[in-house]
Amino acid sequence: MKLIGKTLWTSLLLVGIAVVQNGGSESEVLRLHVAEAAAKSAPASDYANHPAKDAISHGLQKGYLWKYPDGKFHPEQTVTQSQFVASLVAIRQVSEKESVPALAAGHWAKDIYERAQKAGILANVPVNPNKLLTKEEAALLVFNAWKPFRGEKMKGYTNTGALVTWGWMEPAPKGQAKFREDLPVTRGDAAKILRYLWQDKWQLELGTKWRNEFEQSLKILNGKVIGKVPKGDTQFTIRVSFVTSDDGRRGFLNGESFQVEVNSVKTTFVLSIRNNLDSTDAGIVYYDIPTLKREIKNKQFSL
Repeated sequence: MKLIGKTLWTSLLLVGIAVVQNGGSESEVLRLHVAEAAAKSAPASDYANHPAKDAISHGLQKGYLWKYPDGKFHPEQTVTQSQFVASLVAIRQVSEKESVPALAAGHWAKDIYERAQKAGILANVPVNPNKLLTKEEAALLVFNAWKPFRGEKMKGYTNTGALVTWGWMEPAPKGQAKFREDLPVTRGDAAKILRYLWQDKWQLELGTKWRNEFEQSLKILNGKVIGKVPKGDTQFTIRVSFVTSDDGRRGFLNGESFQVEVNSVKTTFVLSIRNNLDSTDAGIVYYDIPTLKREIKNKQFSL
């Protein structure tokens, strides 16, 4: 086993979770990896017509979802805590660990749960790898995982209510109370939620890249704020906005350079990066004049 690299061993463990937690042995993990490699190229037999087909395919392609060794995804099965936690760890790309005393040494899920513990994913979560998740339990794990990116959920809502309102979890079926925290989360439901998380992390990382690019061009020289808005790409609108001394607006878009008189504007200006497909933000940053000190104000989980 020492010859297996860290990345491969993590992959083996994640693939093995689907069966080991249901009675298989840890010695089966290598066999499961081989089965999974074959399954990824197999037809989407059991989810080809499922509403979550695209989300499932995305997760399998990106490596944060896994099929069972029979080559099927089983989208209507209720997702287990360990499966959902493993996906969150994979999306967050957590490598560091912190002890999880609730799991004995040698437990099949210990590695994943130690990574999740270090990332804060398990905050206020009773450790139970085989537990079938309700919407409220899954939503809590989501908010724990995404706190570094989007902050706290809005007050006055359950975790389910907040996530449904944010648009990342489906409401209850028509005719039922909208938030139904007690409903189970299927593996297909989980795939949809997890795709939102993957895409949000991806766009926030792009936003950070463009923010750094912008700041390399930014300076105050001869009484002017000088810079260039990153070109970005067609999916994102990147805008730098100034409020003028008479409460007017001056804005500059993707790829535009600017020189603005310091004494003609108020003491802050804003860099905003918006996804044109769904109007979500990939970065909102305020800059002080004349220090150019930044304050990141990415939109949080709110209405």
